[in-house]
Amino acid sequence: MQNISEIEELIKLISKLPGLGPRSAKRIVLKLINNREELIKPMAKTLADVYKNIFRCKTCGSLKSNSNGCNNCENSNHKYNKICVVENIADQWSIEASGIYQGYFHILGGTISSSNSQKKEELLIDALVERVKKEKIEEVILATSATIEGQTTAFYIQDSLRDTNVKISKLAQGLPVGGEIESLDDGTLISAFKNRQNFLDTKD
Repeated sequence: MQNISEIEELIKLISKLPGLGPRSAKRIVLKLINNREELIKPMAKTLADVYKNIFRCKTCGSLKSNSNGCNNCENSNHKYNKICVVENIADQWSIEASGIYQGYFHILGGTISSSNSQKKEELLIDALVERVKKEKIEEVILATSATIEGQTTAFYIQDSLRDTNVKISKLAQGLPVGGEIESLDDGTLISAFKNRQNFLDTKD
């Protein structure tokens, strides 16, 4: 393969995307190069616009544009009394697509883990507590994954909310051990939401 630094760097970057390796990245790069005007040019502009204008909301963790407020927590046309806490944006999208849940979302941006440098402050847990108090939330639904990190994070959130009167529930334990929300089918998600239970009852 020709040793062209720009191409090598692009392959390296694309191979970091989920589900892609060096071989898939090479095919994508060749497709892009062979369609410069149709793909590379508009993609470069769009990526620049996203980098410049799209940010993570400091209140709820969702994505928002500079030109608009946060649709998830600031400009909602509905007044909900519950918040669903998820680990990432992909989890939120999966739950929204299932149509089972109507309410606010709170996106942590990760989980608590001793094996990485993720700081509790970065997970917006304090912001969640403030939202519960400010918006008079009646129920917090913990939709973290069925992994050790996900469960650790759920218990930490429960402890952080101990001084509020909010009901804390957890998705039903029909979730596969080690499973992540975004990988679940709609049927499993719908069942998990419908059969959710008080978080205190899931500790045993």
